[in-house]
Amino acid sequence: MFLTPTERKRIVVLGLDGLPSSLALKWAIKLPNLSRIAGKCSPISAELPELSPVNWTSFFTAQKPEKHGLYGFTSLDPQHYTLSINNFEQVLCPTIFDALGENGLVSKIINLPNTYPAKPLRGMLISGFVADSLEKAVQPPFLLGPLRDAGYQLEADTSRGIMDPVYLFDQVSHTLDCRLKALELLWNDLAWDLFTIVFTETDRLFHFFYPAFEDENHPLYPKAEEFMHKWDKTIGAVLDKFEALPGETKLISFADHGFATLETEVDLNTFLVQNDYLEYTRPAKDQWDSTIISQSSKAFALDPGRIYIHTSDFARGQVDHAQAEKIAAEIADKLMQLQFNGEQVMHQVLTKRQAYGEIPIGNPPDLICTAKPGFDLKAKFDRAEIFGFHGRTGTHTIKDAFFYSSDGQQIESMYQTGQIILDWFDINLKD
Repeated sequence: MFLTPTERKRIVVLGLDGLPSSLALKWAIKLPNLSRIAGKCSPISAELPELSPVNWTSFFTAQKPEKHGLYGFTSLDPQHYTLSINNFEQVLCPTIFDALGENGLVSKIINLPNTYPAKPLRGMLISGFVADSLEKAVQPPFLLGPLRDAGYQLEADTSRGIMDPVYLFDQVSHTLDCRLKALELLWNDLAWDLFTIVFTETDRLFHFFYPAFEDENHPLYPKAEEFMHKWDKTIGAVLDKFEALPGETKLISFADHGFATLETEVDLNTFLVQNDYLEYTRPAKDQWDSTIISQSSKAFALDPGRIYIHTSDFARGQVDHAQAEKIAAEIADKLMQLQFNGEQVMHQVLTKRQAYGEIPIGNPPDLICTAKPGFDLKAKFDRAEIFGFHGRTGTHTIKDAFFYSSDGQQIESMYQTGQIILDWFDINLKD
């Protein structure tokens, strides 16, 4: 049945990647559009671990990680010990877009992380991070031509990082322009029921320059302020379009995690090496060279705080399953004692069961570590020191993720954002 624009019941999702609620309140004083949504609802918590692909997947599946199967940026091949980047193909359950499509509803999606490579859906999709090919990032394929003509850029180039702030600020300014072009392309026919757009530019800048957004005396504060005013106009464009919609409408806006100034990076593999749980067969070729894990290793870590006990589930693993729980408990106890400049590093170290219940799907870690705010957990294979700085000044936090609902609805955790969509359309997920 054809619905007129007034008859459609619509919901809009405005994603603000990495935006802490506390920082939003500070900037809302200066930013008129942010002030329209900041401070109206309480912040929410990220799922574990507090990574973008994990948490955006929790949004678009309305599930926690133990139900969708994604636990980090990377996966390790248990036979060859090579690392690969996770993407949409590792998501092991249906999405809310699938559920809407089965009910005859149309979704339009721009820059949503972990939807790459794009899969067909009832609607339109422009994938976000970790997309690296525009051809594989769009559905339906006919979107490719208009996006190319508009000069659409999937992701800001962060390769120069902290060494070239002008370049990085210019990059994120350009991708903001690209998101606006995509917004105009997909929005205006109003032939949709769910519209999702995610602005990841804040996250990209916060990783490298977070103190500049907190401290007005920081030398890069003028660049941060210039960006934030442009970003505010961009989110204002979405809010204005939402308010002009006919019929019954709702908007939710949220971040996938919070942010804090970096105290230090904390490399878990180096910690495991220094505590005789991890050994290497040779020096690493680079930070991702997990092929050097030796058969004598009892454990290894993957980003950001995932620790796996080296059992026979892995080709070289020698740890008896009966001993795995004891080894995990030893590691957890030592990690909870880890300090940096007299300060405890870890907030908690949870077992697989504690974090993800009895029957998590996919390949969940045996231990999941969460650090106190300011400590950034890493799992590299080429570092000699546990603590150090490697070109970043900001890090994710579990708490303090921004959240707003136009009707004042309040939730607690990231996965519940997806449930809001389903509830709006009176849809129940299939088991």
